[in-house]
Amino acid sequence: MTFTPPPAFTTRPTLEGHFGMAASTHWLATGTSQAVLERGGNAFDAAVAGAFVLHVVEPHLNGPGGDMTGLFATAAEPSRPQVMMGQGPAPAAATIEQFRSEGLDMVPGSGALAAAVPGAVDSWLNLLEHHGTWELADVLDFAIDYADNGHPILARAAGTIAKVSELFTEHWPTSVAQWMPEGRVPEAGELVFNHTYADVLRRLIAAGDGTATREERIRAARQEWKSGFVAQAIADFITTAHRHSTGGDHAGVMTLEDISGFDAGFEDPVTIDFRGYQIAKIGAWGQGPVLLQTLKILEGFDDDRLDPSTEIGAHTILEALKLAMADRDTYYGDADVDLDWLLSDSYAASRRELITEQASTEFRPGVGRDGAAPVFTTPLIPEGDDKEALIKAGIGEPTVQKNGVSNGDTCHLDVVDRWGNMISATPSGGWLQSSPTVPGLGFCLGTRLQMMWLDEAAPSALRPGKRPRTTLTPTLISRDGQPIIALGSPGGDQQEQWQLLLILRMLLGGYRAQEAVDAPALHTTSLAGSFWPRTWVPGGAVVEDRLGEDVINGLINRGHDVTKAGEWELGRLSCVTRDPATGRLSAGANPRGAQGYAAGR
Repeated sequence: MTFTPPPAFTTRPTLEGHFGMAASTHWLATGTSQAVLERGGNAFDAAVAGAFVLHVVEPHLNGPGGDMTGLFATAAEPSRPQVMMGQGPAPAAATIEQFRSEGLDMVPGSGALAAAVPGAVDSWLNLLEHHGTWELADVLDFAIDYADNGHPILARAAGTIAKVSELFTEHWPTSVAQWMPEGRVPEAGELVFNHTYADVLRRLIAAGDGTATREERIRAARQEWKSGFVAQAIADFITTAHRHSTGGDHAGVMTLEDISGFDAGFEDPVTIDFRGYQIAKIGAWGQGPVLLQTLKILEGFDDDRLDPSTEIGAHTILEALKLAMADRDTYYGDADVDLDWLLSDSYAASRRELITEQASTEFRPGVGRDGAAPVFTTPLIPEGDDKEALIKAGIGEPTVQKNGVSNGDTCHLDVVDRWGNMISATPSGGWLQSSPTVPGLGFCLGTRLQMMWLDEAAPSALRPGKRPRTTLTPTLISRDGQPIIALGSPGGDQQEQWQLLLILRMLLGGYRAQEAVDAPALHTTSLAGSFWPRTWVPGGAVVEDRLGEDVINGLINRGHDVTKAGEWELGRLSCVTRDPATGRLSAGANPRGAQGYAAGR
């Protein structure tokens, strides 16, 4: 049996060429990245320039005060993919005891108490320093231009401001000054500006004046960010109590020392072989190994059970994802996670045996290497909270509701150049709805600590200096030691799930990039949500209507609690590809929401 063939129609063509390709969640970031390639920059120069533009044009989806992870391979060392580690840790005073003393039973979804140390900017500058070729001033020129001269605000960004406008006007006046400067919510398409952030970028550039080399100028900017005026402004501002998503007022606990003590770096990825391909992901301090565990489970099935467009394929994929996600919520964290066991053939086989012809509504983590039951039991909070009340409280939830509608989200960027450098990166956090805008900076802090538990037994327990178990998780795929696909997606808990569909369709189904991006998506909600208030839906499955009534009804008959999301609501995927034998490149980008684009030639 072969995979369901892709439809003859695609929303955009799969771009093809040999010079360079970029794809992202916003056309201006894509255009910026491609412009850098056209002017002689490499993929890393292009990605950094595009990322800083994303701070400006998708402020409801990411910001300078947030975090990021990336995977890249260089043309010089193609067989050695690396992780960009831009996830900051919990501040020194962010302890379970401190949060409990403030009357909290979980980390809030918004407000400075939920903020990890900002990691995105330092991580991007670290990449530029070590693997880029351009001067910092040239890379940041694009973002400064859009911040100073304006950009048309997206309908979803304007909608986000509208949803939290009451929070802004009643509790966060600094956010009103930035996002409602005329006392009203901006209309979709209206030019908006962020002169304050443009000045921040200019001051970072100026920090390198008088230094001798490009690398020294970038290091000076990194130092200014971490221990100069940016860090000082953050530390000073959050000492004043402000409204959090819990309905109470709290001060932040992050200090200048917390920010200056963080250094972004590079790490080796976790990898597996799947059907002759090498799949690279970030470690278990994020959810990256979920994709690897799911692929290990699915590898034991014939290809006809791996087609997401069929009833049996969709069912099998959903069941495998539930098992991997249960392990995520039980074992993953910035701790000593036994990935050798969780990714072993024998463990995958034991998990595979649990998949039957009917949907499971149970939360089923596996046992450890010694057969011992998990130490931590994940609390499962039933779906049903008042979502509108949570939105009004400003939770800044970077994922989708049960019906697929996005409250907030994340960004993504992929770039490949003519030399073979390739990168996939997922910046997020610091959404405009996360916490009050910091005066003098034009952005706010993120909320990543909400992924940590106020429970000492949890592998991702709130502990000073530990990284929250991020959902940000790009993917790099290689074959015979050569990178061939960089891909990723926004979507919180859905990121691994939507990427899995693209991988199966491209690697096994022979789909081209845009065909795989366009294909109907689905995901499970039968997991412990990573974000406050951490709800779950036993047996939950969300599908795009285009999956077809026969498949959808078949899933319902198998016991899945199915929610139809609409024709084009799920998946925010993009990808770039390279054929090492010919140098031929391709790209595809998400049409949903009418803002993601690819460019290249």
